Amino acid sequence: MLASFYALVIQSMSRTSVALEDEEKLVHSDVYPHRLNLEPSISAMETSPSPSSNGTTLLSLPWEIVTQIASHLPAQCVINVLPQVCQTLGKLGEDRLAWQLRAQKLSGPAASFPVGPKEDFDWSKACVEMEQLIGCWTGHENQAERQEEAAGGVNSENLVEMQLDADLNGAAEAGEENVQVQSQNASDSPHLIESSSTSSPLEHIILPSGHIADVNCVLLLGGEEALCASGSRDRNVNLWDLRESPRGKLMHTLAGRGTISTHRGWVWCLASSGPLLASGSFDSTVRLWDLEAGGAERGLIQCKAAVLCLSCERDMVLAGSHDQKLSIFDTRAADPLVKSLRLHGDAVLCLASDDQYILSGSKDQTVALFDRRAGKLLQKVQLRSYLLSLSYSGREVWAGDNRGLVHTLSMHNSSLTHISQFNVHRSLVTGVHYSPGALYTCSSDRTIKVHLPCAPPKTLCTLHHQAGVNGTRVEIPILIIDSDSYRFPISIPVWLKKNI
Repeated sequence: MLASFYALVIQSMSRTSVALEDEEKLVHSDVYPHRLNLEPSISAMETSPSPSSNGTTLLSLPWEIVTQIASHLPAQCVINVLPQVCQTLGKLGEDRLAWQLRAQKLSGPAASFPVGPKEDFDWSKACVEMEQLIGCWTGHENQAERQEEAAGGVNSENLVEMQLDADLNGAAEAGEENVQVQSQNASDSPHLIESSSTSSPLEHIILPSGHIADVNCVLLLGGEEALCASGSRDRNVNLWDLRESPRGKLMHTLAGRGTISTHRGWVWCLASSGPLLASGSFDSTVRLWDLEAGGAERGLIQCKAAVLCLSCERDMVLAGSHDQKLSIFDTRAADPLVKSLRLHGDAVLCLASDDQYILSGSKDQTVALFDRRAGKLLQKVQLRSYLLSLSYSGREVWAGDNRGLVHTLSMHNSSLTHISQFNVHRSLVTGVHYSPGALYTCSSDRTIKVHLPCAPPKTLCTLHHQAGVNGTRVEIPILIIDSDSYRFPISIPVWLKKNI
């Protein structure tokens, strides 16, 4: 690796002086520091000495040149490899200014990054994720652009929203109703329009899901184990092993004692924490499953209305329901209900949580921030649309609404502030996944989009599906989506990094 680094020195020397001049102009300009809110690095606060004053080795170069050369290395290399070369080079990974400059180079000079608070932001992690995202998805971009018109047939927002309203309005009665499914010709199976490039680092497979109705939710389990669960309107939850065979392997369908299906109503949401898997249904129940025991039934929580969204934190399960309530359950207790909160004036459609906060979005067009430790509502933000999906990391929140807009909010000093909104999709934004360096969105407009999470979002790739997309789940290096389909058999598209 050291030899490669020296080789990079030779390649970079011809452009180092020009790059240093450009960087000096950027750092001292009136606009650039304001955009980035750059923090001075250690070397910028002092006269930047050379790590070595003798000889002609790499470390004898001025530190500014070494830093500039390192900026051309992958972020992963700066973090994991250079510290093993020598202690001095390992300090390159501690320079926050260098990471901020790298992030701005990746997102582009016209973009603002990050969108939320910059205090305590993990710049190095963001740069690693952005480089991985660009490496995985930019190969699909041209193909997606050429085929955007070919996808065609997008449902109008009004028609899709009417369908969602019909689903929600029927939620209270759906528990005891039978699911009506009309099978069609297997040759009409839905498929994705995708790049056929053999050089892509991603592998695209189709899971023949084993469901006989629309797949409402999918969930990745176990990370490296590449397990996933899928929930459907056929009332079942299926468990998959993505490592087995070219198309994955259906392990089994979850079912309780004395039952032939997972639930008695549509399965609408899934969540997990460690070995705990929870499934929420229109039958007004949350069922608990033990993944360490092969998906054995662990418990049943009876709610008072259709369960529309779930979140898990260790042994705690949070459920948002059609009766405007957000309920907190302790799965270890005989009486699991800990607290029932009425934070909204309509159905709770999405939520996200950690050990301190709960964020929830409702059809009443509000998003609420609840402090779990203090046990009180901190703030409600009124929007002009209602949120269908939420994702946050650190202090930055990304959410999708019923008008195709993606919203950004920040959590700072226990308050929630709406920052901006972006026109990303043409219909309901049904799924959002955010991390410091990556943003995935999907919609009932039949697209899945991969972005850098800057303002405005920088779209790297648009994937087109022939049915509305209900949600997306990401756990690097896997992307999986769930979708509506009026064709049979139902299938689940998956992208995963080759040779995981």
